[in-house]
Amino acid sequence: MKEFVEYLAKHLVDKSEAVVVEVEEKDDKTIFKLRVDQTDVGKLIGKKGRTASALRVLLRAVAAKEGKKAVLDIIG
Repeated sequence: MKEFVEYLAKHLVDKSEAVVVEVEEKDDKTIFKLRVDQTDVGKLIGKKGRTASALRVLLRAVAAKEGKKAVLDIIG
């Protein structure tokens, strides 16, 4: 799943070399902390948060297929 998040983020931002995905396990869910360059945060969030919401939906779908729960945090 980490590679999936990284792949999507790198194709949405201008500075793909600055994309870093950290994974943290808490209780019964996996937290993905997505770090990008400050100038690319807006591109990941999108208008009214639609892009971020879509990323979260995709991540939850992939996680559910594996029988897990996942959360995405975007950090600039």
